Amino acid sequence: MIVDDHPIIREGMAHLLNLQGDLHVCCTAGSVEEALAAMSCHPDMAIVDISLQSDFGLDLVRTLRHRYPDLAILVLSMHDEGLFAERALRSGANGYLMKLEATEHVVSAIREVLAGSIYLSTAMHEKLARALTVQHKKPEGSIGNLSEREFAVLHLIGLGFSTREIAEKLNRSVKTIEAHKANIKEKLNIRSGKELMRFAIQWTESQ
Repeated sequence: MIVDDHPIIREGMAHLLNLQGDLHVCCTAGSVEEALAAMSCHPDMAIVDISLQSDFGLDLVRTLRHRYPDLAILVLSMHDEGLFAERALRSGANGYLMKLEATEHVVSAIREVLAGSIYLSTAMHEKLARALTVQHKKPEGSIGNLSEREFAVLHLIGLGFSTREIAEKLNRSVKTIEAHKANIKEKLNIRSGKELMRFAIQWTESQ
């Protein structure tokens, strides 16, 4: 199953994989809701983008991992692996691959994950290994101080969603989202809501 909010990406990926003798795309989806409905096709693997149009892809990864423990999950995203790969693995993914990788790397990553391996780029493997040698080291700098939920809130702020919209997407109260925003500002040393919004937009666009 391919989950991406861009039809061209979904169709191109499906065409690429269906050319392989050992791979077949049984369904595609553009949102979390569509992906969960499409699980009726019983895929062996889900390829999930982080930035879906109205959802946060890692929330889908967590849901899929909870509901389908044996499902292989590969996150394929345009976002920098240095910032998102470790969080994707903690969310339940079996691998992380950037969209800028060559076609043969994409197919190789899919086969490795289906075979039960964890897939990360060589550079990311080395980065995580170095991080393990330093106690409490955070690979993504100050952003690493954020909790998983705060990270998701920051990402959605950067995509332009309001507090109420974020509350609806994360199934939390507006008061809870406001508390998350206050924590984000404190951890990132940001003084105001406007400054937080500017930071979130610039950070999201840079990934």
